[in-house]
Amino acid sequence: MKKKQLEIMLEQVEGFSDPSAPLEQYATPATIAAELLYLAFMKNDLAGGIVYDLGCGTGVLAIGAALLGSLKVKGFDMDERAIRTAQQNANRMNVDVEFICSPVEDVNGRAGTVVMNPPFGAQVKGNDRPFLFKALEVADVVYSIHNSGSYEFIKRFIYPAVITERYHAGFPIRRTFKFHKKDIEVVDVEIYRIEKNRN
Repeated sequence: MKKKQLEIMLEQVEGFSDPSAPLEQYATPATIAAELLYLAFMKNDLAGGIVYDLGCGTGVLAIGAALLGSLKVKGFDMDERAIRTAQQNANRMNVDVEFICSPVEDVNGRAGTVVMNPPFGAQVKGNDRPFLFKALEVADVVYSIHNSGSYEFIKRFIYPAVITERYHAGFPIRRTFKFHKKDIEVVDVEIYRIEKNRN
């Protein structure tokens, strides 16, 4: 599957019906999801493996991983409504993904790869840290989206794991909450590939 085909398919994923500002529930745009997932696919981090999506929301990254041939995909989110929508999305797109209602701290098991779009910490500072911590606890390879300018913090936080790839992208956020001033605001983000240091 080409990246553009994946993007077109992921545009069918239904977003949040009633998003929460404190949880920073912004739907991951299909363009960004396809960028992250295709990078993981080209690095052989998806096909045939076990993939976890932490803070999966309505399931766009988990569904994309399944479309790209992951053997087993699990999505975790603490919002029960989001999990229900994610399962409906997966059923409609005819992919097999297990969605589990759980806070990120309670996730267990082992995956080869984690894909995630954690909270940026714009509403509650440090909200992304439990996600990074858990991702590196359950997997050897992590793909994650963060605010542009997070590089030095992430590099320190994940040590001794290392950042092996970093890509800049524009993340369009539609007017979702009352404090939003524009119909669409493009936020500069970075997509990271993180790997545990096996030396």
